[in-house]
Amino acid sequence: MKHLLSRWLAIVASALMALAAWYSGAAPGYALVLFVLLVGLVMVVDPPGANERGPTIVNPQPAMPADPLPSIRASIEALDIPVLVMGAGADLLAQNAAAERAFGDLGEGQHVSARWRSPGILDMIRETIETGTPNQIEHSERLPSERVYIVRVAPVETDGRPLFLLSFRDISELRRLDRMRSDFVANASHELRTPLASLRGFIETMQGPAKDDAKAKERFLAIMLDQANRMSRLVDDLLSLSRLELKAHLPPDQMVDLKPVLGHVRDSLAPLAADLGVEIRLDLPEEKIEVMGERDELVEVFENLIENACKYGQDGKVVDVVVRREPGVGTEVRVRDRGPGIPAEHVPRLTERFYRVNVEDSRSKKGTGLGLAIVKHILTRHRARLLVKSELGVGSEFTVRF
Repeated sequence: MKHLLSRWLAIVASALMALAAWYSGAAPGYALVLFVLLVGLVMVVDPPGANERGPTIVNPQPAMPADPLPSIRASIEALDIPVLVMGAGADLLAQNAAAERAFGDLGEGQHVSARWRSPGILDMIRETIETGTPNQIEHSERLPSERVYIVRVAPVETDGRPLFLLSFRDISELRRLDRMRSDFVANASHELRTPLASLRGFIETMQGPAKDDAKAKERFLAIMLDQANRMSRLVDDLLSLSRLELKAHLPPDQMVDLKPVLGHVRDSLAPLAADLGVEIRLDLPEEKIEVMGERDELVEVFENLIENACKYGQDGKVVDVVVRREPGVGTEVRVRDRGPGIPAEHVPRLTERFYRVNVEDSRSKKGTGLGLAIVKHILTRHRARLLVKSELGVGSEFTVRF
């Protein structure tokens, strides 16, 4: 406002000077030219908008680029995989919460070799720092537990400061599933190969040396039938597992009363229990005990558990099946035998496919090694749990908790 007023005063002064020249006898044209020249001079010296543009800066210094580390630190905190930021010297500058949970507080400023001494990781980082090309390798750690990571290092584009991201993607579960799949195929092949070899051997014997031996043929045919039944049970269990895996993500949507289910299972296993000299005793409440489930699959669960209790707890002569519904706990079905019990080191692996505490004992009792794996898959679909307690010389208790 002050500059605008001074500019108008200068213009008025120019007009007065031109009028004074005219009154003093100058020609009107000369006075007009004088006025225009004075106004032009004012506009050049103090042009309009000069104050709005502010003062002119001569030779401005270039602005320093902002430090990119704080923004990168904020970004990596949003990631759920371990990520670390390194400088050009492979020194650790920042880590996110996932990295701290996985590897602990690594301490800023340390060289990456203070935590990872793997030549593969160090060579990969060195190559990326030198060439600016992203790299990745697979890295395994044994302690404190076995983990497998895809380790990747890549440069970050910044305005001058070279930074590198080191990330760890945990693929331990994928590797475990791969091993399980390989073990499953190998075990299934082995389980089928044994009875097939037995069948082929007896057939060749009956075609050759025992061709005319009626007693040998009768004995061999009984063994061959037993081996064929074993293969049939194995194939049936494998098909059951495949069906369960296909619908594992679909929870059942019907209510099932457990009392008639357990009564049906006891009646169907009564001949087996009688042959083994075992009594199956049910302890059921008076009221209905309903759970969300699929009847046929629950029958398969309790057939497996009660049949195992009869076979492997045969020495105890009694198998108790108890049903209880407790507030805050849910519905429980306990299958308890008074057999020899299971060593503690075997209990965590009982539901693995083809896992057996005693291979010969299992095969002699016509087990396929898949029964408890099927139970686990069915209960997982039913959002239920299988709890196992066992004591040597006392017996075992398998609890299904809905």
